[in-house]
Amino acid sequence: MAPSLKRKGSPSLEDDAESSKRRFAATEDPETNGDDTCEVDPSSAAVAEDGATTTANLPPAFTLAASTADPTDRASRFAALRARNQTSRKENLKDTKAEAKRVSTDPSQLTALSRKKNIAEHKLLQASTEAAGEDFERKRAWDWTVEEAEAWDARLEKKEAARQGVAKAEYERSKRVAVDRAVQSGGLEIVETETGELIAVDKDGAFYSTADSTNFVDNKPDGAAVDRLVEDIRKAEEVRLKKRRDRGQGDDSGDVTFINEKNKQFNQKLARFYNKYTADIRESFERGTAI
Repeated sequence: MAPSLKRKGSPSLEDDAESSKRRFAATEDPETNGDDTCEVDPSSAAVAEDGATTTANLPPAFTLAASTADPTDRASRFAALRARNQTSRKENLKDTKAEAKRVSTDPSQLTALSRKKNIAEHKLLQASTEAAGEDFERKRAWDWTVEEAEAWDARLEKKEAARQGVAKAEYERSKRVAVDRAVQSGGLEIVETETGELIAVDKDGAFYSTADSTNFVDNKPDGAAVDRLVEDIRKAEEVRLKKRRDRGQGDDSGDVTFINEKNKQFNQKLARFYNKYTADIRESFERGTAI
C-alpha cells in the first residue's frame, strides 16, 4: 500500500492567484500557445520530491507490506491452514464421542456384566468337565501354582477367622449394651465377687443368664403375673364384644352382614325388594345343596 502524503496547509493569496492562472492556461485553446510544453509549478515539484523522500525513508516492514506477496507462498500457507483445521475437527469429534460414551456408560453395569460373564464361564467349564468324566476341582488346580494355592488357602483362613472374631465381638457388645440397659432400668444389679469379678444378678438373686446358663428351664411365673395375664385377656375380649355390639346397634340376632349403619340400611332395603326371589337360593347355599 502506497504511503500517504502529508497534507499541506492553506495556501496564501499569491498561491491562489498562481493556481487561477494555471487553470486558465490549461483551459485555453492549444492553437493560441506556441508550443506544447507547459511550465511545472515549483510547489508541485516540491511536493513530488517530498513524497519520494518520504517513501525512501519508510522502515522495511512498511515496504514489505506494500509489496505484493508471492501467490505460490500464499496458496501453500492456505493449504496448511486448511489441513490444520481438518485435523483439529477430527480430533475434537473423536474426543466428543469418547466423552459421550464414557458419560452414558454406567460403571456398576460394567462390573455386573463382568461378574456374570465370569460366572457363566465357570459354569460352562464345570459342565464340560463333568460331561467328560473328569474332576472339575482337580482340573482347575492345574492352572494354579503351589504358591498361589497356599496364598489362597491362607487368605480364606484369615477371612474366616476375622468373621468369627467380628461375630464374637458383636455378640459381646450387644450383651454389654443389654446388661447396661437392664441395670439402668432396675431389672439387674451389678455385684462384685470376692475375686473381683463383676456379675449381674436378678432381683430374685439369680445370676443373669448367659449363652451357657440353663436357668430358664425351671422358670415358673408367680400367681400375680398369671392373674395379670388373665385380666388382660378378659379386657381384650370385652373390647371385642363391645365393638361388635356397636356395629350391630344392639341387634345380636343372626349373623352380622354389614360393616356400619349405612351398609345395614342398604342391606335391609335390598331385602325388602329381593328376599322373596332369593330366599330359595340363600337356603340352598346354607344347606350346601346349591349348584
